[in-house]
Amino acid sequence: MIDRDELAAWLRLVETPKVGRGAARKLLAAFGSPESVLAASFDSRRKVVSESAAHALMAPTADFDAQVDRTLAWLADTSGHAERAVIPLGDPRYPPQLLDTADPPLLLHAQGRVELLHAGAVAIVGSRNPTPQGALNARDFAHALGEAGWVVVSGLALGIDGSAHEGALATAAGTIAVVGTGLDRVYPRRHLDLAHRIARQGLMLSEYALGTPALAAHFPQRNRLIAGLSHGTLVVEAALKSGSLITARLALEAGREVFAIPGSIHSPQARGCHALIKQGAKLVESAADVLDELPGLAGASPRVSAQMPEAAPEDPLLAAMGYELTSLDALAARTGWSAHALNIRLLDLELNGQVARLPGQLFQRIAST
Repeated sequence: MIDRDELAAWLRLVETPKVGRGAARKLLAAFGSPESVLAASFDSRRKVVSESAAHALMAPTADFDAQVDRTLAWLADTSGHAERAVIPLGDPRYPPQLLDTADPPLLLHAQGRVELLHAGAVAIVGSRNPTPQGALNARDFAHALGEAGWVVVSGLALGIDGSAHEGALATAAGTIAVVGTGLDRVYPRRHLDLAHRIARQGLMLSEYALGTPALAAHFPQRNRLIAGLSHGTLVVEAALKSGSLITARLALEAGREVFAIPGSIHSPQARGCHALIKQGAKLVESAADVLDELPGLAGASPRVSAQMPEAAPEDPLLAAMGYELTSLDALAARTGWSAHALNIRLLDLELNGQVARLPGQLFQRIAST
């Protein structure tokens, strides 16, 4: 475990106000270690970074010792039966994939299976308000990729992220949740149980110090780690302006593969994926399409079939519905059935998990991937 002096030096360098990641990286390059940075004179530091950054490192903040004590206590807490670690740049446990990115974090906090940082990984991201089909796609793709030996990386957000983590947790490969808070906090609170399960069966990861709350600016920064940890990023559903598209752009900038699942031309949640496909992302219809673009993994399970099972194609109502959001009036016009007959059959299909009922008397056919 990292000792107090080393931990204190890293936290001073990374967490001191007015010393950003860029300045901290320049100081490390100039002086070699955080201890040497702090031991250097103001004038020596001023030759490398701005006057305000050099001055900020002259003395620790008032609550700094408490922050160090809190981190050491967190590291020593084994009640959750999950490994806890603070991993600085240069540590053998540091994820090699992040070293190939433009802005690797200088310090990581990790809880769970730290060895996953050296495993092959695929990111799955998407809307916080997915369609039922989108949530099922995320879960099924994550499960299939996990069965093939790939760790699934996502951001613990509501919607697609949560579904991806759930699908991956059902496999031995596991999942990494990259969060925008300190690891002693869970955001959103609705994912408290999920976060605890990931800490036991996968890995929780953050570049933010303990006690850091959920701040809007942290989540785009978090996205660069999701993209950077992964060989490729799969976007399941996304609006045109969404954090998922930021993650995809960061993946492209890091030279990683980007995949997108197409959807209805009428669905706002498909427009982001369609935009990515127009820009060169690979259109995927199954997990096999993703696996075809990724390097092989030693000891991985056999690749999954590219065939997608259809949900009762002989059913005339499912055939009339297709895979787009459909109103009751539209179904009545297509089938000639009465509203009463439609409601009875739709309820049966809903109970069988083949149809989802959405607000506004809309219905969507669900296909298992």
